[in-house]
Amino acid sequence: MKIKIINKSHHSLPQYETPLSAGMDIKAFLPDGSVTLKPLERALIKTGLFIELPEGYEAQMRPRSGLALKKGITLLNTPGTIDADYRGEIGIILVNLSNQDFVVEDGERIAQMVIARHEKAEWEQVEILSETERGEGGFGHTGTK
Repeated sequence: MKIKIINKSHHSLPQYETPLSAGMDIKAFLPDGSVTLKPLERALIKTGLFIELPEGYEAQMRPRSGLALKKGITLLNTPGTIDADYRGEIGIILVNLSNQDFVVEDGERIAQMVIARHEKAEWEQVEILSETERGEGGFGHTGTK
């Protein structure tokens, strides 16, 4: 599938790092210098990327597991959805869940993007839903062991 992209950053286009990767790494575009996230602080980090997705697709923005495990850095509103009709710059909402400052550098890989097909739902209003074994059980109803 070909996706139209504008790259206003000086970084290479997102790419798959291995042949079977589902996500492409997304880099921070910080032409004015690095951004420091203090513990529990969040910031919108620009990418310089603008995309035009085909109808029926979305781009999901997800955390990078290495940043999450090693540095406590993740994304808020994850997975973030970029809709097919959005034409603005892709921004990443980073949050620092660690107890140490984290410096985001220009060109740093801060997120991963997965392109996914989606369906449109059409509601059918009814008076009763079919029964299942689970029923109304939720929020840990099956226990922990």
